Amino acid sequence: MLRVDGSWGEGGGQILRTSLALSALTGKPVEIYNIRARRPNPGLRPQHLMVIRTLAKITGAKVKGDSIGSTKVVFEPGRIRSGEFTVNIGAAGSVTLLLQALLPALLYAPGPTALRVIGGTDVPFAPTGDYFVHVFLPALALFGPKVRARVVRRGYYPEGGGVMTVRVEPVDNLKPVRLVRAGEYTVKSVSHCGGLPGHVARRQLRAAERKLGIPVEGEVYTDSHGIGSGITLWTEGRYLGASSLGKKGKPAEKVGEEAAEELLEFINSGAPVDKYLADQLIPYMALASGRSTIFTSEVTSHTLTNLWVVRKFLEVSGEVEGNRIEVEGAGVERGGEEEAHQ
Repeated sequence: MLRVDGSWGEGGGQILRTSLALSALTGKPVEIYNIRARRPNPGLRPQHLMVIRTLAKITGAKVKGDSIGSTKVVFEPGRIRSGEFTVNIGAAGSVTLLLQALLPALLYAPGPTALRVIGGTDVPFAPTGDYFVHVFLPALALFGPKVRARVVRRGYYPEGGGVMTVRVEPVDNLKPVRLVRAGEYTVKSVSHCGGLPGHVARRQLRAAERKLGIPVEGEVYTDSHGIGSGITLWTEGRYLGASSLGKKGKPAEKVGEEAAEELLEFINSGAPVDKYLADQLIPYMALASGRSTIFTSEVTSHTLTNLWVVRKFLEVSGEVEGNRIEVEGAGVERGGEEEAHQ
């Protein structure tokens, strides 16, 4: 059984999610200990339990230690299953963080999978649902997968109640990618609010446009679930995205400006891949058949942690030089040795 130290590197929930995803995909049992040991409230939180239990359902896994506050989990997966699944994370647990853990295994499932996930689509410290749809999925498609997703209803912290639907088509293998040059781009956005006057979402978008100094093709939604607001900006032509969320006492203009400032930072770096996307692509680079290379705006501790975790499960090699990341993938194939017992 593999053992993974959950306190390594940045020591957050990322280690748990990536470890469980690769355990489910490869069929290798894993013990994860020291889970979130460096956090003020160490151990499993409700959103982490939902990741464990959803993957256990999809793979028929045997699990020990899946309780609130637990700092050790043993996960012994069975066969990956396809089909239709509804997952209610509860409160405002992040929908996109759950999807990060499910997708790698579902790409190697025996058939298509349809997911309906209820929770937070726009919550702190997680990619927004719009980032997932407009930045992550287009980049993932370069590896070959066909994954479609839609934000049906937005849900904010702390109430949640947002809904995303996802359909995953299985692949036989993933092809390597090379993203090292930044091409021409246009900026697009989604600005939204719920339980607030509609002008809040419009002001967010106008403020972002002023800060960027260029027109932004944007959609505005004023019918989101619960009370909250936010904006997600992204580039078409490059794989860059940034977002900001509203909160009590924070002007709508500040929300738009924050997202625009971060997007400008990514654009000015000259990289085709932003720092958040780089860490999310690591598992797929490791699974691909061949050498993948990406140039990112910044190599974060999350990215280095993901590199460390994938090497626990897969025979991969690679290097990080400056903001350039290269990974020689393991060439995992559906029905192959590395893949869970199909």
